[in-house]
Amino acid sequence: MFDHDVLIIGAGLAGMRAALSARQAGADVAVVTKVHPVRSHSNAAQGGINAALSDRGDDWHDHAYDTVKGSDFLGDQDAIEVMCREAGDEVIAMEHYGVTFNRDEEGKLGTRAFGGQRQARTFFVADFTGQALLHVLYEQIMKEGVRIYEEWFVLRLIVEDGKCVGAVVMEIRSGEIHVIRAKAVIMAAGGLGRVFEPSTNALICTGDGTGLAYQIGAPVMDMEMVQYHPTTLKGSGVLITEGARGDGAYLLNSEGDRFMKTYAPNMMELASRDVVSRSEQTEIDEGRGIDGCVLLDCRHLGERMIRERLSQIAEIAKDFANVDIFTEPIPIQPGMHYAMGGIKADVDGLTPVPGLYAAGEVACVSVHGGNRLGANSLLDTLVFGRRSGVHAADAVKSVSHANLSDASADEDRNRLQGLLDNPEDGGEMFGALRHDLGQSMDKNLAVYRHQAGMEEAVEKIREVRERYRSVYVADKGKTFNTNLIFTLELEFMVDSAETIALSGLERTESRGAHTRTDHPDRDDENWLKHVLVKKTDDGPQIDYLPVVITEWQPEVRSY
Repeated sequence: MFDHDVLIIGAGLAGMRAALSARQAGADVAVVTKVHPVRSHSNAAQGGINAALSDRGDDWHDHAYDTVKGSDFLGDQDAIEVMCREAGDEVIAMEHYGVTFNRDEEGKLGTRAFGGQRQARTFFVADFTGQALLHVLYEQIMKEGVRIYEEWFVLRLIVEDGKCVGAVVMEIRSGEIHVIRAKAVIMAAGGLGRVFEPSTNALICTGDGTGLAYQIGAPVMDMEMVQYHPTTLKGSGVLITEGARGDGAYLLNSEGDRFMKTYAPNMMELASRDVVSRSEQTEIDEGRGIDGCVLLDCRHLGERMIRERLSQIAEIAKDFANVDIFTEPIPIQPGMHYAMGGIKADVDGLTPVPGLYAAGEVACVSVHGGNRLGANSLLDTLVFGRRSGVHAADAVKSVSHANLSDASADEDRNRLQGLLDNPEDGGEMFGALRHDLGQSMDKNLAVYRHQAGMEEAVEKIREVRERYRSVYVADKGKTFNTNLIFTLELEFMVDSAETIALSGLERTESRGAHTRTDHPDRDDENWLKHVLVKKTDDGPQIDYLPVVITEWQPEVRSY
């Protein structure tokens, strides 16, 4: 058994920012992660991080308004104000830690335009901003001596007397199961993109954190709000950064027309992501697509700009689609990218379960509402990761460890052995179940949704859950048993999928990324509220919370 003041689950930007701030506040901090920290999915964030710096003539109130509007007025405005007000300090802090942001001709931090924002306030490192931030934060937590349980898998959160007091974890290298006691647990395990197939997300993004918290009774919020990114590579779903459109790339249909002038005449390709994705899907559905896609044209940007600012997508297009973006447009389509919903948390990361915090994509502080603005995700991870770490470090000063022992993990050892003992006859391996689940979610809960499709998804989820009871794990060994890990991830995916589908059925309107063909209009009178789902002994329980409005009243949303 291991003991720490603050245990952080996940080593992406939210997790490492929480670890750094908690350690600097004097806490004994540990991070448990199923991959090496710099392999976390924050690594894949390309375009940049938003902040309104006053010396640029920008104002955080303007950033906040753009975020509120982008959220389709579902974001909680008090939380949005916190994020936007603290954004500038966070970006400058990252630069001081060593992030080499691009600079302009005057040597100042450079910006690019991003969708849904009236001013260019996205700071960036070419088209690999997340990777740059991730490596610098990893250096900082190593410098501070934070303990990292690298390639360990979290099986269960431990609850005693209604409080989260640690976790049961498995060392992937040995297969040994251990208990980690903690006075506070910060969930920062990232997104759930692989609940859908295909997705821009890495294979590790399986909703572990969402599922772990959901299983101990933490409510999840806004789960129906799933962002389809406008530019993902045909077939593979690999992300093509919004930075390309921010730097001037065009979207074209089969007729060579810049069709966004029809849907968003003022912002064109830089309308909010939900608007652009729906516009693309409409073009495809009405026969103006090209083999199920539209085209992203970078050719007019010139070789110098592409090599300086978009080098990674040039490599991605060549490697995955054999497209030379210097001379050819890229075939793209909307693809699942980001979960706006997650574990309900406040601006300090506190969840309704005492002792449990949440930050990053796994959390729903409600700064993204119905649609996240591009480059607000990295900001979310850093601001609320830091705030969670600071609050947790202070909260544990007067807390003692719960009375646990290694025997606390006996039920988990028995459960895993039961999985390994499932016979091959009548059982399926995880891959078939995962594929069926992901295909159903992509079919029925994508850019456009309707009642019958979402009901079909719920039935498929329940079918996959039943098939999981007899799932077959072919590898019976202990050392690096990835077959077992993938099977365990699937259970979290099923829980996450169920909350998404049930929330989608519940919200009988169209708002942000949740666009229902059977309820095409936004309904502020009845649906200016969040949908929450909580696991109970009687099944999922639906509840609601009003949207917090401070300054900006809902208005017609146009770009």
